[in-house]
Amino acid sequence: MPKNDQTEKKMEGFSFPCEFALKAMGLTDPAFEGLILSIVQRHAPEVKQRHCCCKPSKNGKYTSVTITFEAQSKEQMDKIYQQLTDHKKVLYAL
Repeated sequence: MPKNDQTEKKMEGFSFPCEFALKAMGLTDPAFEGLILSIVQRHAPEVKQRHCCCKPSKNGKYTSVTITFEAQSKEQMDKIYQQLTDHKKVLYAL
């Protein structure tokens, strides 16, 4: 299933604005959290470092970054997911 179809399904049933926990995964890199945060901030400038939570995989090869914030619209979320999935360092965005 293409990434855009997955994103569309995740948006069904949401009433905006709403609190949303977005997760992106990639290879462990000291700059990965900052990369994800900067992409989200392009569309939600109120998001700060304190809204992020990082978790390494069991073997440390991968890192997931979860950012919880108040999403304003489906369009906002579509733009964020598109930029995340377009980035070569992002393996998955949920």
